[in-house]
Amino acid sequence: MGVRRGRDWGSPGELPDGGVIVTSDAAARRHVEEARRRGEPVPILGLAGGDLCRTLGGSGDVARLREGGSVLTCDLGSVLLDGRIHWFTAHLVARHSWLAGRALIVMNAAFLGGWNLGPRAHPGDGLLDVSDADLSPRQRLGAWRRLPSGTHLPHPGIATSRRNSFSTTFECPVPVRLDGLAAGKARTLTIRVEPDALRVVV
Repeated sequence: MGVRRGRDWGSPGELPDGGVIVTSDAAARRHVEEARRRGEPVPILGLAGGDLCRTLGGSGDVARLREGGSVLTCDLGSVLLDGRIHWFTAHLVARHSWLAGRALIVMNAAFLGGWNLGPRAHPGDGLLDVSDADLSPRQRLGAWRRLPSGTHLPHPGIATSRRNSFSTTFECPVPVRLDGLAAGKARTLTIRVEPDALRVVV
């Protein structure tokens, strides 16, 4: 069960037989997508790297995953891109360029590389943290400098929300990246959270 007010989240445990160690969000997503497309349960993942691992306080120590880490139940994000469903474990980014134009950021984890793009994001709260912005060059530069610390928010030019589902449309097809990898282009994105859909060990 995911995080609940006044309750401990997760429990001591180790990666069981059949569990899979992954060193990146992209690798985690690949196992999720493969299992979902086969109609099989998603394997429990041992996180040895990536932004979800960092958000959960993981050390990347593979031995800890085998000998006594913490077992946590996390949310998954899903997105319908012009009629085809995909999943993401850490983040979704839809934009043509970081330098100009609209950018949509959807965070399940807090981090994207060295940036704290979702300072309030929690992978077990049943919500996705959404930032939707189209800033001027001057505003963009100011926000850019604050991304590592997460202090770019709040910002009058960045619409933020915490949502379990929503749909949005761009003026023209926009490249979409899921967990750091290109997933194609889409004009309409329908996004929702799948609570408690992923078990991980850190």
